[in-house]
Amino acid sequence: MVNLIPALLAGTLLGAGLAVSDMINPARVLAFLDVAGAWDATLVFVMGGAVAAAAVGYVVARRMKRPLFAVHFLIPENRVLESRLVIGSALFGIGWGLVGLCPGPAVAALVFGLWQPWLFFAAMLAGMLLHRILTSQPARAASSTPQTDA
Repeated sequence: MVNLIPALLAGTLLGAGLAVSDMINPARVLAFLDVAGAWDATLVFVMGGAVAAAAVGYVVARRMKRPLFAVHFLIPENRVLESRLVIGSALFGIGWGLVGLCPGPAVAALVFGLWQPWLFFAAMLAGMLLHRILTSQPARAASSTPQTDA
C-alpha cells in the first residue's frame, strides 16, 4: 500500500500537468496535427519538456544503486523493433489523430464530466479486454497441449 503513494503522487502530477498544458483538450492536439492548416506548436514544447524530464530521470537512475520505492529499476532492455510494437504504435497514432485523445489525457479529462473522455475510456478498456482475450487464447491452447520428450 505504501508503494502506491508515489505512484498516486506521480499520476496526480501528470494529470495536473496535462490539464495545465491543455493537452486534455482534443482540439489542441488535433490543431498540432493540422500542419497544413492552423498549426498549433504547443505540443512540441510539451513533448520537449517530457523528453527533457525523462532524460534527467535516466541520468539520475544510472547513478543510483536502486530506486527509492522499489527493489530495482524497471528499465526496458529490449532493443528489437517487433511488428507488434510497430502495429500498436500505428494504431495508437491513428486513434490519437482521429479523436485527439490518448490514455493519459483521457483519464485526466474524466474529472471534467464530459461524455467524450468517458466514451474514449470505455472504448480503451474494451480494447484492453479484447487484447487480453485474443492474446491469452493461444497461450491457453499451447499450455493444454501435452508435451512429449522426443
